[in-house]
Parts: sequence; structure tokens; C-alpha cells
Amino acid sequence: MTQPTNIDYLTILPLIILIAWSCVLLLVDLFIPKTRKWITALLAAGGLAVTLIFTALQIGKSSVGFNNMVVLDGFSIFANVLLLLSGLFGIALAHGYVKRMGIQRGEYFILIIFSVTGMMLMAQAADLIIVFLALELLSIPLYVLAAFTRKVESEESGVKYFLLGAFATGFVVYGTALIFGSTGTTSLTAIATAASNGTSGLLLSIGAALLLVGFGFKVAAVPFHMWTPDVYQGAPTSVTAFMSSGAKIAGFVALLRVFATAFPSISSDMTNILWVMSALTMIVGNFVAISQTNIKRMLAYSSIAHAGYILMAFVPYGNKAVVATSITAGLFYLLTYVLTNFGAWAVVISLEKAEGKGLEISDYSGLAKKYPALAAAMAIFMLSFIGFPPTLGMVGKFYLFRAAIEGGFSGLAILGVVTSLVSAYYYLRVVVNMYFREGDPEIERETWLTITTGLTAVATVLLSFVPQLLFLLANTAVLK
Repeated sequence: MTQPTNIDYLTILPLIILIAWSCVLLLVDLFIPKTRKWITALLAAGGLAVTLIFTALQIGKSSVGFNNMVVLDGFSIFANVLLLLSGLFGIALAHGYVKRMGIQRGEYFILIIFSVTGMMLMAQAADLIIVFLALELLSIPLYVLAAFTRKVESEESGVKYFLLGAFATGFVVYGTALIFGSTGTTSLTAIATAASNGTSGLLLSIGAALLLVGFGFKVAAVPFHMWTPDVYQGAPTSVTAFMSSGAKIAGFVALLRVFATAFPSISSDMTNILWVMSALTMIVGNFVAISQTNIKRMLAYSSIAHAGYILMAFVPYGNKAVVATSITAGLFYLLTYVLTNFGAWAVVISLEKAEGKGLEISDYSGLAKKYPALAAAMAIFMLSFIGFPPTLGMVGKFYLFRAAIEGGFSGLAILGVVTSLVSAYYYLRVVVNMYFREGDPEIERETWLTITTGLTAVATVLLSFVPQLLFLLANTAVLK
């Protein structure tokens, strides 16, 4: 039976709104003076807010469109809300930063919207062709944004990200080709059916492994992480903040949906690979972060480590008894990470100077004495990254460890606890500098930056006392 056209478009209604608004904004921005690009930022944020409202109105609904190539369900709605919030936080952090750094150009905010659109399409993809298209749509704007300052470090960052990203995308394309060759389809549900019927073999496993390479690059998992510290350090800090959250969410929602939907029958082949990836990602991310003196590089390795924690929960995805718990824990932790991550980057942007100074960990010395509220917020974020109570990070890691243990991977959960203890060293080093060392730091006071810092700090603490509501919301997003 042919799917009604109106259902097709209703399935991707938020995407249509966002992409239409982006195109209109491209034209409107031509008539906005260079000194008033804050208007473009405001309009971009308005488009994201309106799209967020329409997305919220879809809660509880489900449909498929375009010959089952895109799907609207609780999983995609939860992911889309997170991605739209990331876009709003990204614009809030960039509002004053781009002016301070001399990169106040309207296309910055439009590129963020285009990237968010690709991320949302990734969350709704039910076909490997759509996964590829979404991957390109979210990545190309990020390549441009990474090189946005036109300085040597930024241009180097953009080129590295583009070259390695294109290489990783090639793995996704080749993996898709092998999967199509072994099953005769690119639909996720049809792939699962063909695999369960025994009509595929080694070729399917190789194709799935190649997809894992592409997704591993996006989420910065070891051994596909090497671009992360250089790109994070060289890119404008507001871009790094958006990239570290948005791209990670998109990569993980694609990984969760594709593997849980299409490849449960080959989980025995993939489990050991995921176990090794998770363990190496936690170990490398946390141990290499210890030697970093630059706050952006430290947070880059921190981002790598947190990718390992989320992977840990997904290792037993082939176990039907725990797959729901695994996906719920992963989604819950992504929400936790978004709040904590944007808060930490807001503090980093507050201390960064136009000439690139203020990015060393030693620059945080004396912050508590001069700016106690900002230091307290940063301390909250660092403790949340560690998983220390009473923060949302502690609750998120508890759910991740529980999922790994229920799946029969207690050793991996123990490794997660040990590496979390290791992470305390470099996170608390920031706190020690702020509270126990003398210094005279200067910050940039920007309204939206202050609001973002305060909002995320309060949410990180208060939500840790009522995590059940968030966990139930994440549980409604479990793939059926």
C-alpha cells in the first residue's frame, strides 16, 4: 500500500521547517548590516525554538515516510530535542564570542542550522542511504565552521577534519555497498530480516564493521579519535562546543539505531569489537588527558573518554533482555553530557581572550576568589564529568554501569569505574587551580554566556535529585 503523501511530510515536518528557515535566513542575512549580525543569531535561534516546539508536539506520535526510509518514533523525537537544544546552546555561546573574535558573519549561525538539520535527519534515518545523506549534511557545515576564523590553526583544523571525515565517510559508503550486496537492500528492517533468514554471511559482518568505523569517527572512539584534540584546539571555541555535543549525539543515535535494528543477528561478531573499542576509548581518553595543559585539548580527550562510557552500555546490544536498558542508559547519558559539556565550554569561552590567551589550565588560578559564581559552576561541571554526587553525571554513569553489568560485562563496568577515578586527577586539577592557587584571571561578561552557564549548572545539580523523570522520558525513546 502506498504511503499517503501528507504522512510523508508530517514525518519530517520539523526538518522541513528548519531547512526552509535556513534558506530564508540566507537571503535575509544579505540585508543585515555587518555590525548587526546579532539579528541573524536571534533569527536563527528563533527558528530552532519554533522547530523545538513542533518537535515537542510530536511526542507520543509515530509514523514512517518515503517508503520506510525515514521514521518518526520516540527515539528520534528524544534525539531531535537534544539536537535542537544543542543548536540553541551553540548559538548562545557564539552570540558574543564571534564579535569578540572578529568573526561576526551571519553565515556562522546559518551553518549551525544546516548542521542541526543533518543531525536530525540522522536520528530519523531508517535506511542506510538516508544515513549517508544525513552524515554529509551534518558534516559539511562543521568542516566550514572549524576553519571559520581564517587563521592558520583554524584552517588546519578544518582541513584535518575534512580530510579525515571524508575518509571515514568512504568507509560508510563501502560498508553500505557490502551490506546491499549481501542482503539486496539498504532498509534497516529488511537487512535484519535477511540476516535472520541466514541469507547473508561474512560480507554482512564486514559491512557492519565498516559502518562502525564511520560512526566511530563521528563519536571520537579509539582508534578513530586522532583528529579530535587537534580539531578541537584549532577550531573556534564556540564551534568546538557545538561540535563536541551535536556530532556526538548524531553519531551515537545512528550507531544505536542501525546496530540495534539491522544487526542483532550478528551481535556475536560485533560484541568483542565493541568491548575492545569501549575499553580502549576509556583508557586512552582518560590517561592521555592527564598530560594536557591546554583546557581545549583536555576537554577533547575528555570527550573521547565519555564516548567510551556510552559504548560500554551498548556492548550487549544483542541481548534482547538488556538492549532496552542499554539504549535508555545511552540516551540518558547523552542528555547528561549535553548539559555538562555546554556548561564547561561556556566557562572556557568566558576566560578566552581575543588573542587566543586564557586557554591554559593555569589561567584558571584564582578564579574562585575573583569570580566565585563562575568558579562554582565550573567545579560543578568538573564533578559531573567525574561522576561525583550530587550531579547528573553520577546518575548517568550509574545507569551506564548497570547496563554493562546486566549484560554480563562486569569487567568492563569495573574498568569504567577505575578510569573514572583516573579522570578525577585532571578534572580536579582545574578545581585546584581555581580555589587553591593565586592568580588574576579576567573574564568576558556576556549575557547569553552567563545565562547558559547558570542554567546548565543549576540543571546539572537539581536534575540529579529527580533523575527518574528524565530516565522515564529516555525509556519512552527505546527502539521497539
